[in-house]
Amino acid sequence: MALAELTVQDLRCIETAELTFGPGTTLVYGANGAGKTSILEAIYVLGRGRSFRTRLNERLIRHGQGLCRVVGRVAHPLGTHSLGVEVRKGSDQRSATAGRLNGNPIRSLSELALAFPTQIIDPDAHKLIEESATRRRRWLDWAVFHVEPGFASAWSRYQRALLQRNAALKSGSAPVAIWDEELAREGETLTSARERVLTALLPYWREMVEELVGLEVSLGFSPGWDRSASLSDALIAHTNRDRDRRTTTVGPHRADISVRVKGRAAREVLSRGQQKLAAVTLNLCQLEFLKQEHDLRPTVLLDDPSAELDHSRLARFIGRVRRLDTQIVVTALEKDFRLFGEPENLFHVEQGRVFRV
Repeated sequence: MALAELTVQDLRCIETAELTFGPGTTLVYGANGAGKTSILEAIYVLGRGRSFRTRLNERLIRHGQGLCRVVGRVAHPLGTHSLGVEVRKGSDQRSATAGRLNGNPIRSLSELALAFPTQIIDPDAHKLIEESATRRRRWLDWAVFHVEPGFASAWSRYQRALLQRNAALKSGSAPVAIWDEELAREGETLTSARERVLTALLPYWREMVEELVGLEVSLGFSPGWDRSASLSDALIAHTNRDRDRRTTTVGPHRADISVRVKGRAAREVLSRGQQKLAAVTLNLCQLEFLKQEHDLRPTVLLDDPSAELDHSRLARFIGRVRRLDTQIVVTALEKDFRLFGEPENLFHVEQGRVFRV
C-alpha cells in the first residue's frame, strides 16, 4: 500500500495543500517552522486518526477555524481506497474526530490503520525510551493490531469493561466483581497476543540493536500483573487495593516493554542520542518484521532524520531504511537532501504554503 494523493485543509499553519506521491521517496523541504512537519502529521492522521505530536486533536485545527480535514487516496494491489479524517471543534472547545473510508462513515478509527498503515520516526523518538509505558504499549499494539486479527475487538471490549469497573470503584458503592470475568477474559487474550508478537520481534531487535546503538540492549515484557496467577485471580486479590485507590491496578492496561542495558533501565544509562537510536531500532525492527513475515510495508515518515545522529550511525540507519523497500516521506531543510536517494517527488513548504518543485 502507498499514499497516492493527499489534500489538507486548515491543519496547523496550512490553509490548503494538495500533494501527489509515488511508491518511492518524497522529499518535503523548507525552513524551520514553515510547515514541513505538519504535512507528515496530516499523513499520520490519515492512517491513525490522531497526531504524533499531541494527544488533543483540536490542536490540529488552524487558528480561527472550526475544523480541519485530511483526505487521501491509497493505492494497493487490488485498486485504491479513499480515506478522510475531519476534526471539528465543539462549543466546549473539545474536538470530535470522524473518519470515512471509500465515502462511508467508519465506526472505529482503527479501520484507517488497516487501510493505510504508517509509521513515524521523528526527533522526539527518544521519548519511546524515556517516558511512560503508554508510548511503549502503543508501539507494540500497533504491530499486534496488524498481525493478530482478533486483537482490536478484544482491546475494545477490554477498554469498555475497564471503564465500567473503574466507574464502580470511583462510586465506592457499586458492585465491582460483575466486570471481572469480562476484564479477565479479554485481558488474557490481549496479553497472549502481545507476548506472541514481541517474541517474534526479538530476533529482529537483536540483529539490529548492536549495529545501531553499539550496545547490548535487552527487551522484556511486563504484562501488568504477576503471570504466576491468572488475571482473574489477580483482580480478586487486588480488589481491596483497587477500592482504596479507586482504580484497577492490575491488567494489560498496566503492561510495559522494558528496555534495559546490563539490567538497568535504558533511560538511566543511555544518552539522549543513544535513546533515540534505541527507539529508532524499535521502529525499524517492527517494520522489518512486518515486511519479512507478513508482506506488509507501511509508509514511513521521517521528520528531520539526521538530527542528533553522528555520521556513522546515520549511515547505518539510512541503510536499514532503504532496505525496507517501502514508501518514504522525508523532511529536510534543503532541497538537495539525498540521503535516501533521488526523490520521486519534491515539495517546498514556505509559510504554510506547499509548492511542487
